[in-house]
Amino acid sequence: MEQKEQQEQKGQSEGRSMKLKVEEAVLEGLRTGEWKEGERLPSVRVMAERLGVHRLTVLKAYSRLEEERVLESRYRSGYYVRNRESGVGLPAGGQEGHWAYAARPGYRNRSRLSDIHSFPVMYRMSEALLDPTLLPNRFLASHAKEVLDRHPMVLSTYSTVMGDLALREAMAEYFRVRHGIEATAEEIMVTSGSQQAIDLVSRALVKRGDKVLIERPTYSPAIDLFQQQGIRMLPVDLTPEGYDLGRIEELMRVEKPRMFYLNPTFHNPTGYTVPTVQRKALIELAERYSCILVEDDVYHDLYFDKPPPPPMFYYDTEGYVVYIRSYSKYIAPGLRMSMLIARPSVMEAIRPIKALADAGTPVLAQKIFHSFFFSHRMQEHIEKLRLAVRLRKEAMEHAFEHSGWKWRSPEGGLNLWIQLPKEISAEQLLARSLELSAAFVPGSICDPFGEMDDWIRISYSLLGEKSIAEGVERLLEAAESLPSRNSN
Repeated sequence: MEQKEQQEQKGQSEGRSMKLKVEEAVLEGLRTGEWKEGERLPSVRVMAERLGVHRLTVLKAYSRLEEERVLESRYRSGYYVRNRESGVGLPAGGQEGHWAYAARPGYRNRSRLSDIHSFPVMYRMSEALLDPTLLPNRFLASHAKEVLDRHPMVLSTYSTVMGDLALREAMAEYFRVRHGIEATAEEIMVTSGSQQAIDLVSRALVKRGDKVLIERPTYSPAIDLFQQQGIRMLPVDLTPEGYDLGRIEELMRVEKPRMFYLNPTFHNPTGYTVPTVQRKALIELAERYSCILVEDDVYHDLYFDKPPPPPMFYYDTEGYVVYIRSYSKYIAPGLRMSMLIARPSVMEAIRPIKALADAGTPVLAQKIFHSFFFSHRMQEHIEKLRLAVRLRKEAMEHAFEHSGWKWRSPEGGLNLWIQLPKEISAEQLLARSLELSAAFVPGSICDPFGEMDDWIRISYSLLGEKSIAEGVERLLEAAESLPSRNSN
């Protein structure tokens, strides 16, 4: 009896996951303009084939969206996108309650990655975050105290919109000496993590309905941000060898995208690194077709054998690259510190957006980061971090050694990008593994098309080596318990 109940619960969990997949596909289509108000959606049969789910799952998802007044059904005709004039967002009766006087969003804003992180699991392999025990926490605490002693009024004032001048001047010198990047303090903006920087750049440079190039797969919150802003995404496949530059040039020439968001160094989620020759070629294409390249560089210092190629910003002479360099993964993550570098013509568009967002990153965090990052001990500690992270990567690869799953060993970063056997659905595997207290990121949320259901991103940085082995064991156990997708 207990086994039957567990099977029923498992089936219900998988059903909810598939129904949610259909709902998200519909909402994404509405955001990107694939289906406009009054237009007919694909039939239940066509949508089921498109998403690889059962027809009944699609029907239930369509019915739920009809209940939420996003869709409307028409007798013997199918489901249509409801016109706003007919009351999208209103209760089923069409009448507002006396309390519901505030504006309501037309569609749900979501972050799938945040949803996964919210599950209380023991083996959190979904978060590309450094294990706190790998950082010199007492050393950081002593620096924080020293900052307060040296700057007793630091809690009594705001930062400037661009960020603390002393920190920006120090970072300008650091980039010049370490990477050969010539940038003045006026060309550097301090942001609260790279995600804020991506948001600022996209809101400053792109308007609703504009087109942007985006890697496939890519950092999933970037997809969520662009969807929320009504930006039309043009996916570009990324392989271990880099991009199809011919395809990129065709898209730039025909579609005229405003920008290209890319993560060319120890890419998230794949771990791939784009070679130097392609970096230079991309800059030439950007200049030719007036497309701004937004380079997100999060793991630059976390290499295992040799340093990666110079940032694309290093090769840019005409101001077509916006460079985002984050330190929030491995230099005091609690400070959420990133640097956004852009030439004056572009920075002028970003500055007012930052002013509206938060009027400046908290000055205390900037002062602490300044003191901590440039200390001799922290610079030495980065070397130790590389070894510690590499050992954890090797521990995870060893744990998967006999699984039959496939991946390319990364040369840096915090993630493995693993291809599952064709009979395993990543979404179904996630639902089952969460029940076993293990989390990872399904490839579908890293894909602008919402596909790639046979890939997963799994992070080796947050757990110790023993916990990594136990977490992978849970994951493989979950896979063994799944029915083959070919049997559905």
